[in-house]
Amino acid sequence: MRPQSIVAVILALVFGGTAAVGVRRYVGIGQPQAETVPVVVAKMNISRGMLISEDLIKTRDYPRELIPAGAVLKIEDAIERSAFASMVKDEPILDSKLSPKGHRGMAAQVAEGMRAFTITTNLASGVAGFILPGNKVDVLLTVQGGGAYDYTGGGVTTTLLQNVEILAVDQRVEAPAENKVSANDLRSVTLQVTPSQAAKLSLGQTKGTLHLTLRNPQDDSPAKVLPTTVHDIQFLGEAPSRPWDERAKDLIKAWGEALARRPPPPPPAPPTVKVEPPKQRVTIRTIRGNSEGQVILTPADS
Repeated sequence: MRPQSIVAVILALVFGGTAAVGVRRYVGIGQPQAETVPVVVAKMNISRGMLISEDLIKTRDYPRELIPAGAVLKIEDAIERSAFASMVKDEPILDSKLSPKGHRGMAAQVAEGMRAFTITTNLASGVAGFILPGNKVDVLLTVQGGGAYDYTGGGVTTTLLQNVEILAVDQRVEAPAENKVSANDLRSVTLQVTPSQAAKLSLGQTKGTLHLTLRNPQDDSPAKVLPTTVHDIQFLGEAPSRPWDERAKDLIKAWGEALARRPPPPPPAPPTVKVEPPKQRVTIRTIRGNSEGQVILTPADS
């Protein structure tokens, strides 16, 4: 290659590189850097109910316009608070997921205006151990009937509460990694309920047996469920599609027939009349000279 060609190639490379650097600097000047703000994030996975300490969290710079609503911006605003929900590594810490400062234990998991109520229930036969903390459930109450005129046929099951959150299963407040609780740990369940719901649970637990049914996490709509009786299962035997009003008429008819077969009450006893014994009169004979007479004395009324 001739010397003139080599010089031309070198000059082309120099001028081309200089132009590229200039354009890059010009574009960088035209696009200012976005403003960032430090946000508190999880340094590791944080389980539900854990107390937040400095070794569990850190700060990370976020563009101001990308900061989640309610994010905690200072580490001192997050420590000494319990986690309402599980958080994964590098997840921003939200104020709504933390309890008030200084609150610990189960009380910190109870929302304002709500109550924690522990029940004993037949979980093993209900959902086979798949009830976990944080799930939503419906509470069923079964009450045994009895007597000759029991229209239920021997018992009734009703939906006592719907869409209730589980705070803990036995002493466990966090779902295990295998997402299943051993049957040996199904002795009790703690539910988050309103004060009036707590009263219903207390009465239901005393008078009958409580069962839980598991809900889909996205299903929060109330279910229109009527009470189911033993009479519905054993005696009527209709298809499930039969309207409830017809079944109710049959129940009322059967109840009326049972009452009609009831023996009439005995006639009332006649009124008791108190008979007074006859009053005895006392006769006194009197003699006055040649005259005789008598005086009759009658006892006075008492």
